[in-house]
Amino acid sequence: MKLPVVTGGAGFIGSALVRTLLEKGAPRVAVIDNFSSGKEENLAEVRENVDVYPVDIRDYPRLAPLLEGAPVIYHLAAIPSVPRSIQDPVPSHEVNINGTFHVLRAAVEGRAGRVVYAASSSAYGDTETLPKTESMAPRPKSPYAMQKLAGEYYCSVFSSCYGLETVSLRFFNVFGPRQDPSSPYSGVLSIFMTRLLERRPPVIFGDGEQSRDFTYVEDVAELCWKAARAPAEAVSGRVYNAGNGGRYTLNETWRLLCRMEGVEIEPEYGPPRPGDVRHSQADTAAAVRDLGHAPRFTFEEGLRRTLAWYRSVWQASRAS
Repeated sequence: MKLPVVTGGAGFIGSALVRTLLEKGAPRVAVIDNFSSGKEENLAEVRENVDVYPVDIRDYPRLAPLLEGAPVIYHLAAIPSVPRSIQDPVPSHEVNINGTFHVLRAAVEGRAGRVVYAASSSAYGDTETLPKTESMAPRPKSPYAMQKLAGEYYCSVFSSCYGLETVSLRFFNVFGPRQDPSSPYSGVLSIFMTRLLERRPPVIFGDGEQSRDFTYVEDVAELCWKAARAPAEAVSGRVYNAGNGGRYTLNETWRLLCRMEGVEIEPEYGPPRPGDVRHSQADTAAAVRDLGHAPRFTFEEGLRRTLAWYRSVWQASRAS
Protein backbone atom coordinates (compact mmCIF):
# COMPACT_ATOMS: atom_id res chain seq x y z
CA MET A 1 0.00 0.00 0.00
CA LYS A 2 1.37 3.40 -0.99
CA LEU A 3 1.75 5.90 1.82
CA PRO A 4 0.87 9.58 2.13
CA VAL A 5 4.01 11.65 1.63
CA VAL A 6 5.02 14.84 3.45
CA THR A 7 7.88 16.79 1.90
CA GLY A 8 9.57 18.83 4.59
CA GLY A 9 8.03 16.43 7.09
CA ALA A 10 10.77 16.89 9.69
CA GLY A 11 10.12 20.63 9.90
CA PHE A 12 7.99 22.53 12.36
CA ILE A 13 4.73 22.42 10.40
CA GLY A 14 5.55 19.22 8.52
CA SER A 15 6.12 17.19 11.68
CA ALA A 16 2.83 18.47 13.11
CA LEU A 17 1.12 17.30 9.92
CA VAL A 18 2.77 13.88 10.19
CA ARG A 19 1.40 13.48 13.71
CA THR A 20 -2.05 14.59 12.56
CA LEU A 21 -2.08 12.08 9.69
CA LEU A 22 -1.19 9.26 12.08
CA GLU A 23 -3.86 10.40 14.54
CA LYS A 24 -6.40 10.42 11.70
CA GLY A 25 -5.67 6.78 10.89
CA ALA A 26 -2.76 6.64 8.45
CA PRO A 27 -0.84 3.44 9.33
CA ARG A 28 2.47 4.99 8.24
CA VAL A 29 3.66 8.23 6.66
CA ALA A 30 6.58 8.77 4.29
CA VAL A 31 8.69 11.85 4.99
CA ILE A 32 11.05 13.48 2.49
CA ASP A 33 13.40 15.99 4.08
CA ASN A 34 16.99 17.03 3.41
CA PHE A 35 17.29 18.28 7.01
CA SER A 36 18.52 21.71 6.02
CA SER A 37 16.11 23.06 8.62
CA GLY A 38 14.07 19.99 9.63
CA LYS A 39 15.13 17.98 12.67
CA GLU A 40 15.00 14.26 13.47
CA GLU A 41 13.83 15.06 17.02
CA ASN A 42 10.65 16.65 15.65
CA LEU A 43 9.52 13.13 14.69
CA ALA A 44 10.94 11.32 17.72
CA GLU A 45 7.66 10.23 19.33
CA VAL A 46 6.23 8.86 16.06
CA ARG A 47 9.45 7.60 14.47
CA GLU A 48 8.39 3.94 14.43
CA ASN A 49 5.46 4.85 12.16
CA VAL A 50 7.40 7.06 9.76
CA ASP A 51 9.61 6.18 6.79
CA VAL A 52 12.19 8.95 6.44
CA TYR A 53 14.00 9.63 3.17
CA PRO A 54 16.82 12.24 3.40
CA VAL A 55 16.32 13.50 -0.14
CA ASP A 56 16.50 17.03 -1.53
CA ILE A 57 13.48 17.92 -3.70
CA ARG A 58 15.86 19.46 -6.24
CA ASP A 59 17.22 15.95 -6.92
CA TYR A 60 14.59 14.69 -9.36
CA PRO A 61 16.07 11.21 -10.03
CA ARG A 62 15.96 10.39 -6.31
CA LEU A 63 12.69 12.22 -5.64
CA ALA A 64 10.48 10.78 -8.38
CA PRO A 65 10.47 7.12 -7.27
CA LEU A 66 9.44 8.14 -3.75
CA LEU A 67 6.31 9.88 -5.02
CA GLU A 68 5.16 7.16 -7.39
CA GLY A 69 1.62 6.06 -6.58
CA ALA A 70 1.30 8.20 -3.45
CA PRO A 71 -2.37 8.77 -2.63
CA VAL A 72 -1.58 12.27 -1.33
CA ILE A 73 1.57 14.38 -1.44
CA TYR A 74 1.65 17.19 1.12
CA HIS A 75 4.27 19.53 -0.30
CA LEU A 76 5.68 21.61 2.56
CA ALA A 77 9.40 21.51 1.73
CA ALA A 78 10.67 25.06 1.20
CA ILE A 79 13.11 27.70 2.34
CA PRO A 80 10.44 29.70 4.18
CA SER A 81 12.03 33.06 4.86
CA VAL A 82 11.39 36.50 3.42
CA PRO A 83 14.70 37.98 4.70
CA ARG A 84 16.74 35.02 3.48
CA SER A 85 15.15 35.18 0.03
CA ILE A 86 16.17 38.83 -0.22
CA GLN A 87 19.71 38.29 1.04
CA ASP A 88 20.36 35.12 -0.96
CA PRO A 89 17.62 34.55 -3.56
CA VAL A 90 19.21 31.73 -5.56
CA PRO A 91 18.76 28.80 -3.09
CA SER A 92 15.18 29.79 -2.29
CA HIS A 93 14.39 30.05 -6.00
CA GLU A 94 15.86 26.61 -6.65
CA VAL A 95 13.93 25.00 -3.79
CA ASN A 96 10.67 26.93 -3.84
CA ILE A 97 10.17 27.07 -7.62
CA ASN A 98 12.31 24.34 -9.19
CA GLY A 99 11.70 21.94 -6.31
CA THR A 100 7.94 22.49 -6.49
CA PHE A 101 8.00 21.85 -10.23
CA HIS A 102 9.87 18.59 -9.57
CA VAL A 103 7.22 17.50 -7.06
CA LEU A 104 4.37 18.24 -9.48
CA ARG A 105 6.12 16.60 -12.40
CA ALA A 106 6.85 13.49 -10.35
CA ALA A 107 3.24 13.42 -9.14
CA VAL A 108 1.96 13.37 -12.73
CA GLU A 109 4.48 10.84 -14.00
CA GLY A 110 4.02 8.64 -10.94
CA ARG A 111 0.21 8.85 -11.02
CA ALA A 112 -0.10 10.28 -7.52
CA GLY A 113 -3.57 11.05 -6.25
CA ARG A 114 -3.40 14.67 -5.07
CA VAL A 115 -0.90 17.37 -4.13
CA VAL A 116 -1.69 19.68 -1.21
CA TYR A 117 0.67 22.63 -1.55
CA ALA A 118 1.83 24.93 1.24
CA ALA A 119 1.41 28.37 -0.31
CA SER A 120 1.91 31.64 1.57
CA SER A 121 -0.16 34.65 2.56
CA SER A 122 2.87 36.75 1.66
CA ALA A 123 1.56 36.58 -1.91
CA TYR A 124 -0.99 39.26 -0.99
CA GLY A 125 1.67 41.84 -0.15
CA ASP A 126 0.45 45.13 1.29
CA THR A 127 -3.10 45.16 0.01
CA GLU A 128 -5.02 47.73 2.05
CA THR A 129 -8.25 45.73 2.20
CA LEU A 130 -8.71 43.43 5.19
CA PRO A 131 -9.43 40.60 5.56
CA LYS A 132 -7.61 39.27 2.52
CA THR A 133 -9.67 37.16 0.12
CA GLU A 134 -8.44 34.70 -2.48
CA SER A 135 -9.94 36.81 -5.27
CA MET A 136 -7.55 39.72 -4.60
CA ALA A 137 -4.78 40.40 -7.11
CA PRO A 138 -1.45 39.22 -5.64
CA ARG A 139 1.20 41.85 -4.87
CA PRO A 140 4.29 39.95 -3.68
CA LYS A 141 6.98 42.13 -2.07
CA SER A 142 9.85 39.63 -1.81
CA PRO A 143 11.44 36.83 -3.80
CA TYR A 144 9.97 34.35 -1.31
CA ALA A 145 6.44 35.66 -1.82
CA MET A 146 6.82 35.53 -5.60
CA GLN A 147 8.26 32.02 -5.45
CA LYS A 148 5.37 30.68 -3.39
CA LEU A 149 2.92 32.41 -5.71
CA ALA A 150 4.60 30.75 -8.69
CA GLY A 151 4.05 27.41 -6.95
CA GLU A 152 0.32 28.16 -6.77
CA TYR A 153 0.23 28.92 -10.47
CA TYR A 154 2.11 25.74 -11.25
CA CYS A 155 -0.41 23.74 -9.19
CA SER A 156 -3.30 25.31 -11.08
CA VAL A 157 -1.65 24.66 -14.44
CA PHE A 158 -0.82 21.05 -13.59
CA SER A 159 -4.45 20.58 -12.56
CA SER A 160 -5.86 21.99 -15.81
CA CYS A 161 -3.24 20.64 -18.23
CA TYR A 162 -2.44 17.23 -16.75
CA GLY A 163 -5.46 16.39 -14.60
CA LEU A 164 -3.44 16.34 -11.38
CA GLU A 165 -5.58 17.10 -8.35
CA THR A 166 -4.07 20.04 -6.46
CA VAL A 167 -5.11 22.27 -3.57
CA SER A 168 -3.03 25.26 -2.50
CA LEU A 169 -3.30 26.56 1.06
CA ARG A 170 -2.01 30.03 1.81
CA PHE A 171 -0.51 29.69 5.27
CA PHE A 172 -0.79 32.73 7.51
CA ASN A 173 1.64 33.19 10.39
CA VAL A 174 1.78 29.67 11.79
CA PHE A 175 3.05 29.18 15.33
CA GLY A 176 3.31 26.39 17.88
CA PRO A 177 5.66 23.89 19.51
CA ARG A 178 8.90 22.92 17.74
CA GLN A 179 9.37 26.20 15.92
CA ASP A 180 13.09 26.87 16.09
CA PRO A 181 13.86 30.19 17.82
CA SER A 182 17.62 29.95 17.25
CA SER A 183 17.44 30.87 13.57
CA PRO A 184 17.47 34.56 12.61
CA TYR A 185 14.65 33.68 10.18
CA SER A 186 12.36 32.13 12.79
CA GLY A 187 8.78 33.22 13.30
CA VAL A 188 8.35 36.14 15.66
CA LEU A 189 6.43 34.14 18.27
CA SER A 190 9.15 31.54 18.74
CA ILE A 191 11.59 34.38 19.43
CA PHE A 192 9.11 36.08 21.76
CA MET A 193 8.75 32.85 23.76
CA THR A 194 12.44 32.36 24.39
CA ARG A 195 13.03 36.02 25.21
CA LEU A 196 10.15 35.91 27.67
CA LEU A 197 11.49 32.84 29.46
CA GLU A 198 14.97 34.39 29.58
CA ARG A 199 13.42 37.65 30.85
CA ARG A 200 15.05 39.59 28.03
CA PRO A 201 13.36 42.15 25.77
CA PRO A 202 12.67 41.10 22.19
CA VAL A 203 13.64 43.27 19.26
CA ILE A 204 10.56 44.25 17.26
CA PHE A 205 11.32 45.47 13.75
CA GLY A 206 9.27 48.57 13.06
CA ASP A 207 6.83 50.17 15.48
CA GLY A 208 5.16 46.91 16.55
CA GLU A 209 1.77 47.98 15.24
CA GLN A 210 2.01 45.64 12.26
CA SER A 211 -0.59 42.91 12.66
CA ARG A 212 -0.72 39.24 11.81
CA ASP A 213 -3.27 36.43 11.58
CA PHE A 214 -1.49 34.02 13.90
CA THR A 215 -2.68 30.44 13.37
CA TYR A 216 -1.92 27.51 15.65
CA VAL A 217 0.01 24.75 13.93
CA GLU A 218 -2.44 21.95 14.76
CA ASP A 219 -5.27 23.85 13.05
CA VAL A 220 -3.12 24.23 9.94
CA ALA A 221 -2.20 20.53 9.97
CA GLU A 222 -5.85 19.53 10.22
CA LEU A 223 -6.78 21.81 7.33
CA CYS A 224 -4.09 20.13 5.20
CA TRP A 225 -5.70 16.78 6.00
CA LYS A 226 -9.14 18.12 5.10
CA ALA A 227 -7.81 19.57 1.84
CA ALA A 228 -6.68 16.10 0.83
CA ARG A 229 -10.19 14.71 1.35
CA ALA A 230 -12.39 17.40 -0.21
CA PRO A 231 -14.21 16.52 -3.46
CA ALA A 232 -11.92 17.09 -6.44
CA GLU A 233 -14.63 18.66 -8.56
CA ALA A 234 -15.06 21.41 -5.96
CA VAL A 235 -11.45 22.14 -5.00
CA SER A 236 -8.90 20.94 -7.55
CA GLY A 237 -6.67 23.72 -8.86
CA ARG A 238 -7.95 26.20 -6.32
CA VAL A 239 -6.28 28.35 -3.66
CA TYR A 240 -7.56 28.75 -0.09
CA ASN A 241 -6.60 30.88 2.88
CA ALA A 242 -5.31 28.78 5.77
CA GLY A 243 -5.59 31.37 8.52
CA ASN A 244 -7.59 31.86 11.69
CA GLY A 245 -9.45 35.00 10.66
CA GLY A 246 -8.12 37.12 13.55
CA ARG A 247 -5.54 39.89 13.74
CA TYR A 248 -3.12 40.88 16.51
CA THR A 249 -0.36 43.46 16.52
CA LEU A 250 3.11 42.47 17.68
CA ASN A 251 2.82 44.93 20.58
CA GLU A 252 -0.47 43.36 21.69
CA THR A 253 1.00 39.90 21.41
CA TRP A 254 4.06 40.72 23.51
CA ARG A 255 1.87 42.33 26.20
CA LEU A 256 -0.38 39.27 26.26
CA LEU A 257 2.60 36.95 26.74
CA CYS A 258 3.94 39.15 29.53
CA ARG A 259 0.58 38.98 31.31
CA MET A 260 0.64 35.19 31.03
CA GLU A 261 4.04 35.16 32.75
CA GLY A 262 3.18 37.90 35.23
CA VAL A 263 6.09 40.11 34.14
CA GLU A 264 6.58 43.53 32.58
CA ILE A 265 9.34 43.73 29.98
CA GLU A 266 9.48 46.58 27.49
CA PRO A 267 10.47 45.46 23.97
CA GLU A 268 13.23 47.08 21.98
CA TYR A 269 12.59 48.36 18.47
CA GLY A 270 14.65 48.21 15.30
CA PRO A 271 14.19 49.39 11.71
CA PRO A 272 11.48 47.69 9.62
CA ARG A 273 12.64 44.66 7.66
CA PRO A 274 12.60 44.80 3.86
CA GLY A 275 9.79 42.74 2.33
CA ASP A 276 7.62 42.62 5.45
CA VAL A 277 3.93 43.38 4.98
CA ARG A 278 2.14 45.76 7.33
CA HIS A 279 -1.07 43.87 8.05
CA SER A 280 -2.30 40.36 7.40
CA GLN A 281 -5.68 38.79 8.08
CA ALA A 282 -7.41 35.90 6.35
CA ASP A 283 -10.93 35.70 5.04
CA THR A 284 -11.61 32.02 5.71
CA ALA A 285 -15.10 31.78 4.18
CA ALA A 286 -14.00 29.71 1.17
CA ALA A 287 -11.96 27.29 3.27
CA VAL A 288 -14.87 26.87 5.66
CA ARG A 289 -17.31 26.29 2.79
CA ASP A 290 -15.23 23.95 0.61
CA LEU A 291 -12.80 22.31 3.03
CA GLY A 292 -14.67 22.31 6.32
CA HIS A 293 -12.08 24.54 7.97
CA ALA A 294 -12.90 24.87 11.67
CA PRO A 295 -9.99 26.13 13.80
CA ARG A 296 -10.14 24.63 17.28
CA PHE A 297 -7.65 26.87 19.04
CA THR A 298 -8.03 30.52 19.96
CA PHE A 299 -4.92 32.66 19.74
CA GLU A 300 -4.60 32.79 23.52
CA GLU A 301 -4.99 29.02 23.91
CA GLY A 302 -2.40 28.45 21.21
CA LEU A 303 -0.03 30.82 22.97
CA ARG A 304 -0.49 29.01 26.28
CA ARG A 305 0.19 25.61 24.73
CA THR A 306 3.21 26.91 22.86
CA LEU A 307 4.64 28.71 25.88
CA ALA A 308 4.26 25.54 27.96
CA TRP A 309 6.24 23.58 25.39
CA TYR A 310 9.00 26.18 25.18
CA ARG A 311 9.17 26.29 28.98
CA SER A 312 9.66 22.52 29.17
CA VAL A 313 12.47 22.67 26.60
CA TRP A 314 14.07 25.68 28.29
CA GLN A 315 13.97 24.05 31.71
CA ALA A 316 15.44 20.83 30.33
CA SER A 317 18.30 22.74 28.71
CA ARG A 318 19.07 24.52 31.98
CA ALA A 319 19.06 21.25 33.89
CA SER A 320 21.47 19.51 31.51
